Amino acid sequence: MKMRRSERIVAVTKILVNEPYELISLNYFTERFDAAKSTISEDLSIIRRVFAAEKMGKVETVPGAAGGVRFIPNKATSDIKDVVDELCNELSDPERILPGGYIYMTDLIFDPSLMNEVGKIFATKFADLDADYVITIETKGIPIALMVARALNLPLVNIRKDSMVTEGSAVSINYLTGSSRRIKTMSLARKALPEGSKVLIVDDFMKAGGTAKGILDLMEEFKADVLGMGILVETVDPDDKLVADYTSLVVLEEIDQQQEEIVVKPSDWVLNLE
Repeated sequence: MKMRRSERIVAVTKILVNEPYELISLNYFTERFDAAKSTISEDLSIIRRVFAAEKMGKVETVPGAAGGVRFIPNKATSDIKDVVDELCNELSDPERILPGGYIYMTDLIFDPSLMNEVGKIFATKFADLDADYVITIETKGIPIALMVARALNLPLVNIRKDSMVTEGSAVSINYLTGSSRRIKTMSLARKALPEGSKVLIVDDFMKAGGTAKGILDLMEEFKADVLGMGILVETVDPDDKLVADYTSLVVLEEIDQQQEEIVVKPSDWVLNLE
């Protein structure tokens, strides 16, 4: 279909953004828009220049017969800080305090717009790791991990707390929760994750790190290479977590039920962004 340049640029941009990290050949664009390669290359140069100027991500061209062009999402430092500040403000609302010193987060975790931004932040942080899969554990980790997987254009694998007969044979392990010191079970279908895969782990909350340690142990059963771990919220206590190598967005420092106060701050790596 023949289009004016302005119309074609809109269409090309939409295709690239819809398929992050997907290498798309120039022939696809030339055939779809009935345009010469030189014309498409000029379109891509305009898109690349605008994306770079606005810090909206990168448009990368891969030369050669098997090459093409791909879009790599990338959040600007100011955007990351704005999203994390919004998250801190939302979580600091004393109305979120629950009996027993817990904090209500479900509405934020299931907010598609906010979690889409969170997913892009983790995708920016883990962009160079070349992972094969994103891993999470049900239930509240799923929306966050799904948005990370979408931003990285990777499959999402969900660990269950109970094995399901509809998923065939599974690997199950017992793990000890770090905070309540209770033994729980997690399970992953053998067909869900090929042995030797490179994975990113994403979850919603970390206190002592027992669940995260359980996921790491389960990944060992699949001989998976864990490249990184992203956590939406971690607590400041206990300081000695059961896992060491992870990236959180915000730190929950205190929940004071008597004073009706929640103290939340951005993680150090966010504060140190320049």
